[in-house]
Amino acid sequence: MAQSLPATAIRPLRVPLPLWGLAIGALVWWIFTTPLWYSDPIRVDFSPERTFVALVQLLSTGAIVPHVIDSLRRVLVGLLAAIAIGVPLGILLGLSRPLDQATSALFQFIRMISPLSWMPIAVMVLGIGDLPVYFLLTIAAVWSLILNTSAGVAAVDRRWLLLSKSLCATQWETISRVIIPAIIPHLLTGVRLAIGIIWIVLVPAEMLGVSAGLGYYILDTRDRLAYSELMAVILIIGTIGYCLDTSLRVAYRRWAHQR
Repeated sequence: MAQSLPATAIRPLRVPLPLWGLAIGALVWWIFTTPLWYSDPIRVDFSPERTFVALVQLLSTGAIVPHVIDSLRRVLVGLLAAIAIGVPLGILLGLSRPLDQATSALFQFIRMISPLSWMPIAVMVLGIGDLPVYFLLTIAAVWSLILNTSAGVAAVDRRWLLLSKSLCATQWETISRVIIPAIIPHLLTGVRLAIGIIWIVLVPAEMLGVSAGLGYYILDTRDRLAYSELMAVILIIGTIGYCLDTSLRVAYRRWAHQR
């Protein structure tokens, strides 16, 4: 009598749900750009087939690598500047309710201004180059860090602060050993939001006259009418942004697991 196979041996292959979403997105992309029923050559240049050919060429020749490095450098500088400004200011606002109330209207007003609105002023004041890009990235990202840090300080258990005070801890000791460890989840959330905002603002910010970067390369492909390369760069931008966000999510989960 033939021996029956275990249930695990005949279980059908299950495709992860994210892959289904990517497949559906690729199908919609192909439908709107396929040459089967479109004769527009420009529309065909945006097709998945030509885009992936251009993507392979960009990666194999390494032509896109210097632009990726320059963009990541600007992201890092803008993020570090936003952290250096936003975290201390958020701690001060969380510790001082009068200061928070005095600056709330001003900060909310400035926060509602699109970072790209500052582009002409940034160029006039800082000139053409990396400095206006750093300014735009910083002013775009600093608000999520201020708000998340302030909210984290306000959520700290007051008994911890009373215990620190009863042990005669200095203000700096209270901040460094009680408040900062307690607000790390809020800081990680703020950094994740800041990177997402920076990555969105980066491309138009790199159209301010810089000679390298992903935003510059998009303008270059447009001027050369290399639309398949343009789509390839868009895919690279999305992939890098997704990897940055995923790395922060993993860092947050590991920190929460260690706790």
